[in-house]
Amino acid sequence: MSERSVSRKKQEKRWYTVHAPEQFDRAELGSTPADEPEKVLDRTIETTLGDLTDNASENNTKLTFKITDVGSDAAYTEFVKQELTRDYLRSLVRRGASKIDAYVTVLTTDDYRVQIQPVAFTTKKADHSQERAIRETMIDIVEEAAAERTFAELVDSVVEGRLSSAIYGEAKTIYPLRRVEIKKATLEARPEEVAAEEEAAVDVDEEDVDVAADEDDEE
Repeated sequence: MSERSVSRKKQEKRWYTVHAPEQFDRAELGSTPADEPEKVLDRTIETTLGDLTDNASENNTKLTFKITDVGSDAAYTEFVKQELTRDYLRSLVRRGASKIDAYVTVLTTDDYRVQIQPVAFTTKKADHSQERAIRETMIDIVEEAAAERTFAELVDSVVEGRLSSAIYGEAKTIYPLRRVEIKKATLEARPEEVAAEEEAAVDVDEEDVDVAADEDDEE
């Protein structure tokens, strides 16, 4: 290929301005090049909450968005992950205190499946029964939050710290806590993917029933 052809191909690429979801006020996340709009779809963009809010104190929260729609010169995203930086999490660990993790997979009211990982840090070392009670409380509160919120509302609750505050307020009655955070929140499946999985599961169950019926007939 000649240098002129390579140069022409580069000129054919268009830059698309990438925007955060509406719940993040369509903030600009940057730009990405592509020679065809379809090639922009499914690209991921990483940023920090601090960059979106212009608040450096929130740079310990990383956000990942995926491009799901493309216009003439703009690309639009959906939230796929929130995660605290390792350095920040390490800074919360104290010798002689407990660190209590939980992993909760929930379904929002609009059928998005999300995994949320809360983590609690106690002031001193809790015993096993207290750690278990705190973990169960974290799981219960996350499940309750998802049961009454849409995907966007649940993400807002995580990113804005309301969910971790709710856990703190309840769990501190079990044992004194120093901090509660949402370590990670990840979109696992969109509504259409959840529906497809449920349909496939129903099909499998029906096949099992048919096989069992055939076996009974043979007997």
